[in-house]
Amino acid sequence: MTKSDLVFNKISKTLEWIMILIFALLVLDVFLQVASRYVLGESFTWTEEFARFALIWLTILGAAYLNGKKEHLSMDFLYQKFSVSNQKKVAVLIEVLIFLFALVVMVIGGLNLVYTTLYLDQLSGTLRIPLGYIYAVMPFSGFLIMCFSVYHISEILNKKPAI
Repeated sequence: MTKSDLVFNKISKTLEWIMILIFALLVLDVFLQVASRYVLGESFTWTEEFARFALIWLTILGAAYLNGKKEHLSMDFLYQKFSVSNQKKVAVLIEVLIFLFALVVMVIGGLNLVYTTLYLDQLSGTLRIPLGYIYAVMPFSGFLIMCFSVYHISEILNKKPAI
């Protein structure tokens, strides 16, 4: 196992635990909302907003995680028809396109969104959290996807299984 494999596994495992923690908090939050509604007769005002933010983080981090594990949705019918050398070229092209998408849309666009919302002092309605902190998951996940793409390209070029 190479050093890059160890780093990849460590990042993936850390991401798994972060998502497990967010999911546990989400379940606890929804349970608290339902229980308070039936026990107290009214629900806490912050639980709906927290659930929305937790779901945003869980979804975007989950997309990065699945990209790293190569378990995201893909249609490979045409890909399977290519020769092995063409499969390798297409796999590298796909990873380069994923890298560019993550760079332009998620990192650059996400940083712009974070900067704008922090600059304008936009706060969430109930929790009064600066929205830039909520949106920070976008450039973070984009950076992870870029790192995973570089790892996958090195995997492909070193003749490990492509897809």
